[in-house]
Amino acid sequence: MASTKSKILTLLEENRGQTLSGSDIAKKLNISRSAVWKGIEELRKEGYEIHAATNRGYSLAESSDLLSAEGISLWLTNPAITKDSIHIYKSIGSTNQEAKKAAVAGAGHGTVILAEEQTEGRGRRGRSFFSPKGKGIYMSVILRPQSTAEEAVLATTAAAVAVSRAISQVLEIETRIKWVNDIFVGDQKVCGILTEAVSDFQTGTIESLILGIGVNVTTSKKSFPDDIRKTAGSLLPTQSSVSRNRLAAAILDELFKLVDRLDSEDIMNEYRARNFVPGKQITVHCGNEIYDAKALDIDSKGGLVIQKSDGSIHTLRSGEVTIRTK
Repeated sequence: MASTKSKILTLLEENRGQTLSGSDIAKKLNISRSAVWKGIEELRKEGYEIHAATNRGYSLAESSDLLSAEGISLWLTNPAITKDSIHIYKSIGSTNQEAKKAAVAGAGHGTVILAEEQTEGRGRRGRSFFSPKGKGIYMSVILRPQSTAEEAVLATTAAAVAVSRAISQVLEIETRIKWVNDIFVGDQKVCGILTEAVSDFQTGTIESLILGIGVNVTTSKKSFPDDIRKTAGSLLPTQSSVSRNRLAAAILDELFKLVDRLDSEDIMNEYRARNFVPGKQITVHCGNEIYDAKALDIDSKGGLVIQKSDGSIHTLRSGEVTIRTK
């Protein structure tokens, strides 16, 4: 059952920018005026910017951009995700790690973990993922249906398509995908996706997938660490606020349109069309191997077809590539 504070926040989110009198809030929620005041004060302590106008009431400022289950669910259209399945943390080590723990404990399909900041955010190949407070969407989703390693790759490609669609819909910014799981605007990486599996050691099956999505929304260029500042970017680097709740909801909506049909040819065709790696001269990092090659195509399972310098053709199922510049 939702708390009084949660109910007040939902009402304010539904009427964002509009003033609601304390008596109207009390009447709609069937609570006392003092309970309204107490709930408002609790929300303010959490960081919500709530204006109070004498003899008029309360309003949630347009500039207030804290992530919340109430704010996200307001924008959701897919019934696969509910407000109760969304869990928000002010600060966390890693959303993927928390999602793994939740999955092992039995959390269901569609459970979502979000954080305002990650102190130990993780990327691919053991790298850290820069996750400053209030500047991005750091989210992990539990996908429960038993699946194979092949489907895990397809889930990653579907997530890349979902994020690209959502950014285009909400912000009207066109993105490109870099195999296998990075989202770019121009030559700047604005999103990384990390897919991890929770396996049953006895059967060898994948019990759940943890899909980690990190989007740089308003991170300024100068705040990125030195080692990634040249290549990292964000969607709206000069804006102080944007509706991250709306963007998170759009990503979830698009993702859950795709997860039940991971082997759809349409998804892979869109992934190919958005990908800028085929046709490029690349350097491949796969395990302990590093070598130059040419990217030729992406196959029906999301593998990158490459041609090595000796002319031999291979398909990459894992690893990382960088574009070589002349």
